[in-house]
Amino acid sequence: MNNRNQQQLQSQTRRWALGGAFVLLLPNLFPGLLTPLGRAYPSLFSEWNAPRPMHLELMNGALQQQTSGEQESELWSPLPDQGWKRCADSHAKSSLPKKSQGYIQVFLDGGLNQQRMGICDAVAVAKILNATLVLPHFEVNPVWQDSSSFTDIFDADHFIDALKNEVSVVKDLPSQYSWSTREYYATGIRATRIKTAPMHAPATWYLENVLPVMQSYGIAAIAPFSHRLAFDNLPYEIQQLRCKVNFEALVFVPHIRMLAETLINRLRYAPSGDRAVGVSNWQERLDDKRRAGKYVVLHLRFDKDMAAHSACDFGGGKAEKLALGKYRQVLWQGRVLNSQFTDEELRIQGRCPLTPEEIGLLLAALGYNNSTRLYLASHKVYGGEARISTLKKLFPYMEDKKSLSSAEERAKVDGKSSLLAAVDYYVGMQSDIFVSASPGNMHNALVGHRTYNNLKTIRPNMVLLGKLFLNKTLEWSDFQQAVKNGHKNRQGQLRLRKEKQSIYTYPIPDCMCQA
Repeated sequence: MNNRNQQQLQSQTRRWALGGAFVLLLPNLFPGLLTPLGRAYPSLFSEWNAPRPMHLELMNGALQQQTSGEQESELWSPLPDQGWKRCADSHAKSSLPKKSQGYIQVFLDGGLNQQRMGICDAVAVAKILNATLVLPHFEVNPVWQDSSSFTDIFDADHFIDALKNEVSVVKDLPSQYSWSTREYYATGIRATRIKTAPMHAPATWYLENVLPVMQSYGIAAIAPFSHRLAFDNLPYEIQQLRCKVNFEALVFVPHIRMLAETLINRLRYAPSGDRAVGVSNWQERLDDKRRAGKYVVLHLRFDKDMAAHSACDFGGGKAEKLALGKYRQVLWQGRVLNSQFTDEELRIQGRCPLTPEEIGLLLAALGYNNSTRLYLASHKVYGGEARISTLKKLFPYMEDKKSLSSAEERAKVDGKSSLLAAVDYYVGMQSDIFVSASPGNMHNALVGHRTYNNLKTIRPNMVLLGKLFLNKTLEWSDFQQAVKNGHKNRQGQLRLRKEKQSIYTYPIPDCMCQA
């Protein structure tokens, strides 16, 4: 009898094991079965345990609110003249030196916007050293595996021409220096490579450490280079040059601009009330050009890395906490200091990225409603469609690159994170309103660029919102009033750059002049 029971138990255990294996393999065998959750691939746990709304009472209040015509007008009204403008003669005193001291190469890592800032710094360093700059080399990003080069993203001819009177820039090294490649520097210690550039180094460091190398060998390669030039104590003309590179010389290649313009036209001229129209019918809609509509660009920075690194609770329950904790441990081996704090402590400090639900509630509290056209600029969202569903309830006219264009139109950019980010950057620069769910390089770059053009840009008050979202008894009217009061001066109002702050995020007073 005991043997029979033991055999039955073993048989039952095998069936459970087979059943468990089948469940684990199910998403791979039938990927469409879990659509739309399967699009995000964040982890097995979070796909089977879809995150639930964390702020149901506020959601209900937001869905029932009405926006008056006067409120609508105020929301979309452009910023008034704030007394600062582009400096008309900012580059008049600068000139190209008669003789170059040699060639400078820089190797840039990070994503598009980190590389953008590195390019600006590279031009400034070339000017400081009277050197000829080789078009910066972009490292392959280990996360996104994008091998796009400078010329894949930026218009090199425009870049060189815009700077021709100040810095000499070449696309390639002359033949006698053809040995100076990334592969060459990766295989050993080289006398022409400088790898000790400190973070935010002053101009004197380059004159003392890089110039002698360049004079000895005719070339110097700086790797790594990102964030290797200080923001303070630099000559006025160098600061102005950095601004010129960022706001004037860096222009995306034509096919990126064309795709972005196509998306913008479809956002602005889409008839209200017509939600589901195929891409093939867009031209017909554009031919009937009524008054151009307005749109908001939301940079939804909520990928798996951001969620794990923040160590916050995002409503996915115990399974999600375990999955993110394991991912965090594997990736950062316990070096995430945030994990030492409770979720409440992190939210009070404003250190939790806003979820799609929370950024939607912020926009709704400011007065944007279910007729607002929202463009989603984002990489893969952690939690997929399930995470975004609450945002879609608030803003049913939400679009992105895929909903506004065909696969054929995106053929040159699909699968390339830097090119996709460039499209989003361009659409964001042309938008009536820009808002980012969390600070980051995209947020910082667009805040600065839109400040330069005096455009409305909402900067979420993370500390205030963290405290409001912790209060589970807060009614919609009180939440709305608190949000409006806390964001009155966070919608594009100018802020002077403080010491050590980025010139690319705070372009005043270095890049602009008082009217």
